[in-house]
Amino acid sequence: MNEGLTLDDLAVPLRALRLLAADFGHLAAPTVGVSTIWPDRLELSFHGDLADFEAWRDALGIAPDAVTHSAQSEGRTRVLLAFGQYTGAMVKLVAYADVPAPALVGAAA
Repeated sequence: MNEGLTLDDLAVPLRALRLLAADFGHLAAPTVGVSTIWPDRLELSFHGDLADFEAWRDALGIAPDAVTHSAQSEGRTRVLLAFGQYTGAMVKLVAYADVPAPALVGAAA
């Protein structure tokens, strides 16, 4: 934990957030995170819609091959993760979505 930080110490991600709102206000609103643990990082997270993640990834100029894919909750939740830079801030972009249930075929259907 970074004890003794002030709000001024979070100016980089907060400035990035302000500029993102001005530049990309037409995109879906993310859940926003700023933390004293990573004072130069801005986290934008999306829950349920990978298309919103992709729109932001594209807007931030993060290459598709920079996205990592994983699963959590015993494989029931898909997770996409990417990092990029924007106006001096490290932007962590993350999305969570349900993994679709497999279609039943044959006798199981």
